[in-house]
Amino acid sequence: MAHSMKIRPQVGIFVDTQNLYHSARDYYQRTVNFESLLKYGTQEGRELFRAISYVVEREADTSAWPFIYKLSTLGYKVRRMTLQVHHTTDAGKIIWEGNWDMGICADMVRLMEHLDVIVLGSGDGDFTDIVEVLMERGKRVEVIAFKETTAQKLIDTVDKFTHLPDIEGGFMPLRERSATTPAEADAANDPDFQAATPIG
Repeated sequence: MAHSMKIRPQVGIFVDTQNLYHSARDYYQRTVNFESLLKYGTQEGRELFRAISYVVEREADTSAWPFIYKLSTLGYKVRRMTLQVHHTTDAGKIIWEGNWDMGICADMVRLMEHLDVIVLGSGDGDFTDIVEVLMERGKRVEVIAFKETTAQKLIDTVDKFTHLPDIEGGFMPLRERSATTPAEADAANDPDFQAATPIG
């Protein structure tokens, strides 16, 4: 007798590293463990189809390379964007911009037909509309982010919301904090830097 093979749910994980980094830093003074996030998203017998992380860099700044390499070794496909000057204030301060929202939405739609579950690592409320579209197409959508900075409308919409600090090992050990995301730490300490993804 032929044995039927159980088909495992295919999951796609889409992580806005900038969004999660700033929330972890501002509210917990910690750094996200992106390996734990990946493991959590693929639990319950799921099979990882694709994991994509989105990173914003300064032009000619190589400090992000160790972080990008680490993400790649964990199994993420890393998509990179260079910061652009958004505008200059009346006081002469340069405001930088790098926003992955449209790219993340495009990737989710592009891969939708291959996925049963979509996990979004961002609390940005701008994703609510695309989440609704994905759910209308029969996809299960989950969000992993921080309750302090996640838009309530996004929490209300998704099938499951997970507060990242509730994930076992969700933060890097404190002794490793300084070496985890050098490019983001550099940007975060720059008073002229504007976060790549608006929160909420």
